[in-house]
Amino acid sequence: MPKLIALYIKNVAFGFVLSAIFVGLLFWFNVANLWHLVSTSPVGWIAAAMLFMFNGIIFAGAQFAFTVLRMEEPEEPKGGTRAPEPVRPLTPILVEHDAR
Repeated sequence: MPKLIALYIKNVAFGFVLSAIFVGLLFWFNVANLWHLVSTSPVGWIAAAMLFMFNGIIFAGAQFAFTVLRMEEPEEPKGGTRAPEPVRPLTPILVEHDAR
């Protein structure tokens, strides 16, 4: 299996584990009364499954993107040897106005 595919599968699995933890904490702390809504409704399991799946998709994508962006090798600076210009202090100017 190519390394990129293995990396993707590992990060997707980790994202869904994070999603399970997140949804579990949402239900445990009863945020927005979600546990009551899911546990008393006859189709509450569908809501819980959707919450898990959609959060899993988001967490998996974010985890994979974070891992790929961390793989970048640092580049050496390619210039910028000129000294920056000194910042001139601001000086107030007089503006005349004819008040009628």
